[in-house]
Amino acid sequence: MLICYTSNKFPTDYIPTVFDNFSANVVVEGITVNLGLWDTAGQEDYNRLRPLSYRGADVFVLAFSLVSRASYENVLKKWIPELQHFAPGIPLVLVGTKLDLREDRHYMADHPALVPVTTEQGEELRKHIGATYYIECSSKTQQNVKAVFDAAIRMVIKPPLKQNEKRKKKPRGCFLNVLCGRNIVRLK
Repeated sequence: MLICYTSNKFPTDYIPTVFDNFSANVVVEGITVNLGLWDTAGQEDYNRLRPLSYRGADVFVLAFSLVSRASYENVLKKWIPELQHFAPGIPLVLVGTKLDLREDRHYMADHPALVPVTTEQGEELRKHIGATYYIECSSKTQQNVKAVFDAAIRMVIKPPLKQNEKRKKKPRGCFLNVLCGRNIVRLK
């Protein structure tokens, strides 16, 4: 999703590493934002390293695969406890990835035991974890990839007002971490 967002193309030969960095300048609601993206490994081997990248984050984008029940369940089992421990109170955008596969009849026919995550289940999870947005996307087709990052950036430059709260400050710089099952993205 990160490479797709920064390069506008789906990577066919990407090899994941412990840490990768990408950057992009984007304009959201007339504001230019420098996006520094950190792709980090989500595997257990990196549980001690990963939280080091959380410090100073303004928002997290937490992604799971729409065609992996285990990925969906890890949002509650792994990612939410980790974020509550290392980055409490940081707002969330929840993202269901691989939308193209959930809608692909051939893929679903080749995987008859697969029960994809529905939009309703994603929305229910969003409410349960207190995420501000739930967006489904496909890196392969680029569907809604920009919307994911625009929503996260908007949460930083125009945070939602809490009840009885008035906006007093001008928008400030942004710092965004994104968890994409294995990815963390930083927005500076």
